[in-house]
Amino acid sequence: MKSLILILSNARYFGPAWVFASLNILFGTWAIYIPKVKENLSIDNAQLGIAIFFLSLGVFTIFPIASTIINRIGVGKATGYGVLLICITAILPIVAPSYYTLMAALFFFGATNGFTDIAMNTLVTELEKEDKKKFMSASHGFFSLGGVLAGLGSFLIGPLSNPALHMGIAIALVFIVNLFFYGGYKNITAAPTEKEPFSLKLFKPLLLLGLISFVSMGSEGAIVDWSGLYLKEVSIAPEALWGAGFLGFQVMMTLGRFLGDGISSRIGSVKMVSLGTLVVIAGYALVLSTHTYLAISGFALSGLGFSVMVPEIFRIGGNVKGVDSSQGVSFIAGTGYTGFLIAPPILGFLADSFSLIACFIVLTCCALLILGATFTMNKKRIKS
Repeated sequence: MKSLILILSNARYFGPAWVFASLNILFGTWAIYIPKVKENLSIDNAQLGIAIFFLSLGVFTIFPIASTIINRIGVGKATGYGVLLICITAILPIVAPSYYTLMAALFFFGATNGFTDIAMNTLVTELEKEDKKKFMSASHGFFSLGGVLAGLGSFLIGPLSNPALHMGIAIALVFIVNLFFYGGYKNITAAPTEKEPFSLKLFKPLLLLGLISFVSMGSEGAIVDWSGLYLKEVSIAPEALWGAGFLGFQVMMTLGRFLGDGISSRIGSVKMVSLGTLVVIAGYALVLSTHTYLAISGFALSGLGFSVMVPEIFRIGGNVKGVDSSQGVSFIAGTGYTGFLIAPPILGFLADSFSLIACFIVLTCCALLILGATFTMNKKRIKS
């Protein structure tokens, strides 16, 4: 909790942490309207999966050039520009009039999300180096807090009955708060790094981390994208509960990340990832029961498990000797979003050909893959 207190007591740290929250406020608000967008455009699960593929494709397209842009303009300014861009593009998928415009809108929304994600993680990495403080996990907790706020916003679906207005309110909240704190971090730049020539050996420590990022971020994205449909179509939940799985996932994700920095310092990063994976597997078991309230509890439990994985991976990736922090973060983000890129269309076709239950059986197998990777990391003695 020390890192949370640090963020809440100092604007230098609160500003970057709020960017994390902002990203998920806007993305989460889009996510809770996925069933409505699907219904309005009369598309099936497979078509929806392809559309979501374009969101991830936008992310994947930007990541190879993001570090160059960030280093050129400065990580602080890049983060601020990223916030402005997501505020502009967030409304596009909600108001898309056709299936093809939805794909285009999600591509641009994904690209701006990806750029902001890399910039904000690099910003926190640089602040941690400069100030000798640890608040990466708590910053990711703010990302989850943004999801909680978006999930709570699902209760406005009925009263507002206007997705564009709902998103407009979310954009206004994000823009105004970030404008107030932008001055505190806009001049932060990445510290010079003594670079080494590229070699596979140089990036070898990142490869297993990249695998975990690939699987875990793909799985997280799947829960965000499909939990509402799962509760609607498999658990036959009432409309008021369609967003409850997403909300539970984000609440527990937030709790885990606010506690993560302290626990990790005691038991180590690899054990944290192993423990988190076991919790995720238990959560999937509850989801696969198909009972509405057990499934909601399962989504929440999986959120607690996933909460500890990605922050540790980003922290390690941003501190690899001989690699710019933005390049290390880009590598982790790139492998993670590759999973995010591949998972939605595969799960969409699985859902269309078999069922959404089959999707979560596959995700359980993916969790077992992460568990196996942590055993390998233990043998290699990878540390944070």
